[in-house]
Amino acid sequence: MNQQALSIILFLIFVAATIGITYWASKNTKTAADFYAGGRSFSGVQNGLAIGGDYMSAASFLGIAGMIALYGYDGFLYSIGFLVAWLVALLLVAELMRNSGKFTMADVLAFRMSPRPVRTAAGVSTITVSIFYLLAQMVGAGALVGLLLGIEGEAAKAGTIVVVGLLMIIYVVFGGMKGTTWVQIVKAVLLMGGAGLITLLVLGKYGFNLSGLMGTAAEQSGKADAFLQPGLRYGTEEQGLAGKLDLISLGLALVLGTAGLPHILIRFYTVPNAKEARKSVNWGIGLIGTFYLFTLVLGFGAAALVGSDAIREQNAAGNTAAPQLAQAVGNMIFGEIGGTVLLAVISAVAFATILAVVAGLTLASSSSFAHDLYAHVFKRGQVTERQEMVVARVAAFVIGIVSIGLGILAQGLNVAFLVALAFAVAASGNLPAILYSLFWKRFNTTGAVSAIYGGLISAVVLVIFSPVGSGKPTSLFPDANFAWFPLENPGIVSIPLGFLCGYLGTILSKEYNAQKFAEIEVRSLTGAGAEKAISH
Repeated sequence: MNQQALSIILFLIFVAATIGITYWASKNTKTAADFYAGGRSFSGVQNGLAIGGDYMSAASFLGIAGMIALYGYDGFLYSIGFLVAWLVALLLVAELMRNSGKFTMADVLAFRMSPRPVRTAAGVSTITVSIFYLLAQMVGAGALVGLLLGIEGEAAKAGTIVVVGLLMIIYVVFGGMKGTTWVQIVKAVLLMGGAGLITLLVLGKYGFNLSGLMGTAAEQSGKADAFLQPGLRYGTEEQGLAGKLDLISLGLALVLGTAGLPHILIRFYTVPNAKEARKSVNWGIGLIGTFYLFTLVLGFGAAALVGSDAIREQNAAGNTAAPQLAQAVGNMIFGEIGGTVLLAVISAVAFATILAVVAGLTLASSSSFAHDLYAHVFKRGQVTERQEMVVARVAAFVIGIVSIGLGILAQGLNVAFLVALAFAVAASGNLPAILYSLFWKRFNTTGAVSAIYGGLISAVVLVIFSPVGSGKPTSLFPDANFAWFPLENPGIVSIPLGFLCGYLGTILSKEYNAQKFAEIEVRSLTGAGAEKAISH
């Protein structure tokens, strides 16, 4: 059996298993709490695995490994940024959000403010961030199938993106949070197992000497010691000051972005109490921390055993480095059949990764549309649970279609890089509003709306008018040039602007409700009243 056939069989087995899970979940999804929060029935261990499954995306597995393989030290900055970001989210936001809200980020904001404008802003922001993140997963799917099936051409990759998009719509529309969570748990186990196996095989080839592996990677890269030092991707002499600022901007976006990602925040509503939320956090940290150590070995292993030229030849952005490493190390240790099997297994795991993450993102954005925009803004709370769930399912379908179209457009970009943009948008719009709402007594409706729209609009506009949008061969519109903003990541400008807009909006408005702040402060710290419906 050849590699393509084996890969397809493994992929189909995973798809069949997850569709089975989704069918089972659909039979047990009867209420809004079931659809949005899995009935709050998951244990801390289960939710910890699901958090890991949600967070360790195609960007982590495919994009970061590719970045390290091509740029060495500068690529590893993504691993560090994603890991530190997770700690910021947990320490500042996670448990407080879980105690304060019900289903979505907007529940927390609307509790002490005028609900309609705040829910509108939060809903728009949630959908925008989710679509940016979905874009990265779709691009990863297209790159992976080119290697997996040995097919080339934009049409074939576009077809893969369509298939992944349709599967994610099925998971969310029929399975809701229960189905999505179980898909993520299965994916987390598969990903940790697959990445751990390749890591052990690579380290074993170098006598478990990480220094030896990195030395060989530096030699094979053609960059010598420069490969192990900063400056290959960011802050190069050619880039000058703009390159250094871009690096700072990337760091800010990565470290602060997770705390504003809606698909991560809603995971904490699936556990029954704060104790289980903390347990899920501990499991999440363990999984995610271990995984990002794996990416170091995967990236340098790909540079040493595959070579940057072979990686770029397959995919210019480096998105196929991890599967290529699996095939190379399998060939060296087990022969050609072993290489074929390992490539098929890792490719199937990467597909599982993409499908699980896109399901979580689609659920977050469709939930926000149905619960925040439709139920509370358009219908002013005069809506049944059944109507809300129907709208959530329709929204999932529409968001899935939009993501498919954008994913086809953005096939030339690195997936880790695309996710960094999503992080920048989340850190600019959502994070200021969340932190101000939880910790600033004076914060009000005008401040919340100003923070979300100010950060969100500035981040999106700067991305459009940056080299990401035009002016380079890898841009979204490579034949045009309207890039007047020199940085590829807008975080250094848009994140402070989001906080500033929130501050100015607050102090320029006289609205202030001390009683509501006192109530949400008690609720966020103790969890008292967290299960009550928020009727605003």
